[in-house]
Amino acid sequence: MDIHEILKYLPHRYPFLLVDRVLSWESGKEIVALKNVTINEPFFSGHFPHHPIMPGVLIIEALAQTAALLTLKTLDLKVDEDSVYYFVGIDQARFKKPVYAGDQLTLKVVISRQIKGVIKYSARAEVDGQLVTEAKLMCTMKGI
Repeated sequence: MDIHEILKYLPHRYPFLLVDRVLSWESGKEIVALKNVTINEPFFSGHFPHHPIMPGVLIIEALAQTAALLTLKTLDLKVDEDSVYYFVGIDQARFKKPVYAGDQLTLKVVISRQIKGVIKYSARAEVDGQLVTEAKLMCTMKGI
């Protein structure tokens, strides 16, 4: 899935769209996506100018966007002005290594269970095959 298809499923736009490409996905099960981290990212000027690293909260957001892509593509639902896919919970988040400009985040998300409209995911972000972040995420679809 290239950026053009991603834009059909996610309402996020620059500077908040944090998924550049989907490498693979298995309907209703798992997805692997990429985020290219460049020095041009707006957060680098303030986090931190002397040692720029990607904020952990944005790595988690990239994982949540990847989770949304998995579910929305599985259901063939494109979010419109009448609905939105909400990130509603996070557990067991761990940040193992910093992410720097020039890194490529590999975002891996697996659906672990579904309960009454809430989907739970296991998510991990890697750089060069090394774990940088992992978390359990929860998301749900809401009509506005």
